[in-house]
Amino acid sequence: MAKKKQVEVDLNSDWGYSPAPESKGHIKIKPQYDQFIGGKFVKPSNGKYFDTINPANNEKLSSIALGSAKDVDKAVRAARKAYSEVWSKLSGKERGKYIFRIARLIQERAREFSVIESLDGGKTIRESRDVDVPLAANHFFYYAGWADKLEYAFPNKKPTSLGVAGQIIPWNFPLLMAAWKIAPALAAGNTVVLKPAETTSLTALKLAELIKDSGLPDGVVNIVTGFGDTGAAIVNHPDVNKVAFTGSTGVGKIIQRAIAGTNKKCTLELGGKAANIIFEDAPINQAVEGIVNGIYFNQGHVCCAGSRLFVQESVYEEVIRKLKHRMNTLIVGDPMDKNTDIGAINSKEQLDTINKYIKIGQQEGAEFYQPACKLPKKGNWCPPTLFTNVSQSSRITQEEIFGPVLAVQTFRTVDEVIAKANNTPYGLSAGIWTDKGSKIFNMTTKMRAGVVWANTYNKFDPTSPFGGYKESGFGREGGLQGLSAYLNLN
Repeated sequence: MAKKKQVEVDLNSDWGYSPAPESKGHIKIKPQYDQFIGGKFVKPSNGKYFDTINPANNEKLSSIALGSAKDVDKAVRAARKAYSEVWSKLSGKERGKYIFRIARLIQERAREFSVIESLDGGKTIRESRDVDVPLAANHFFYYAGWADKLEYAFPNKKPTSLGVAGQIIPWNFPLLMAAWKIAPALAAGNTVVLKPAETTSLTALKLAELIKDSGLPDGVVNIVTGFGDTGAAIVNHPDVNKVAFTGSTGVGKIIQRAIAGTNKKCTLELGGKAANIIFEDAPINQAVEGIVNGIYFNQGHVCCAGSRLFVQESVYEEVIRKLKHRMNTLIVGDPMDKNTDIGAINSKEQLDTINKYIKIGQQEGAEFYQPACKLPKKGNWCPPTLFTNVSQSSRITQEEIFGPVLAVQTFRTVDEVIAKANNTPYGLSAGIWTDKGSKIFNMTTKMRAGVVWANTYNKFDPTSPFGGYKESGFGREGGLQGLSAYLNLN
């Protein structure tokens, strides 16, 4: 009987995949965007604008209004007027109707939002289309359902709205972060002043167009664009009742100091250095795919990215071999191509930071691996990167990189890996891969992380709270916990 011959297919061979670009003909990006204040698009008081750039080719997409403290004050005044005269007087049932309408409109325009998100942020169209936009709509749907049930959500309490919420969101999930912030705030009866990240303002401004079309009363949601000083003006405004911030730990500390001694409520969702842990009894192939999903498919542009990998010694060689093989199949390139696995780095500044840490990892003596792949000549690109034989004290182990860079360590016992995983100033998320439920429950009780995934990674749901410990911030977004952050519970 003839022996069967095993044939391995090289997915990086010349034949490759045929290009499958998503169409851009159906979207409309204006050459210039003003700020959304009081239900209207208004020009910045200083008359200044800045460019938003496509990170995949460094081409200009549009000009964005540069908001000042004067514009922020105008937005807060509009939000206060809408809160006092309209929004706080509406029943929860009526508020829910508006929120539900926004959710339906996002669904209807999902394709347009997905394309603009990928053009402006550099993430793959698959991620924008399959994750970001559907989750954004789902958050509005979820909180629309709670708007008239606050007394049931918090029994034996008398939930009341806070007033005006100042919200600042990052560049890694522009539309989704806006939904995380706006939806619970509106459901709780508050009005909003939102500042998107300067490099990814387009989907927030398209959301403003959608909100205007939804008929939401003027001033309930206001969007002011700009840089850090614009965000600081929101935080420091005396008529803002709640500050919600997602971003770096350094800026989070500045916000804490700024609001100390005030009556402002605050939630902070900050940086992370998540541990992904593979035990010897784990489904190895599934775990490897989860590792790739946790750090590479999103360019590492996720605060909860599994950037630290801990592998039990007995399966270490198998995991690394399979992980390298999987890395060799990843396609780096045009985010608009449906075949692309890893898109563009959001900005030149972020790419410089990532490359700095890659050099640090090499200088520290870790073993370095990157698959051979052709990178586009224009744009900001970084191939998937792997460091093995990394020490616990290494900077690439301890510091947040925010890029497709994975640092690998080994362990022998449960107690050892718990100590290593918790040995970080951060505590946002973690992942566990094992066949034993008892091991999962034991680990989750001992790991200092706000979210622990078991045999999966980067799975989000509007009903589930998300947030961290230590320097990863405080407070939760999503679920009833995210709703309570926008309420006085007496």
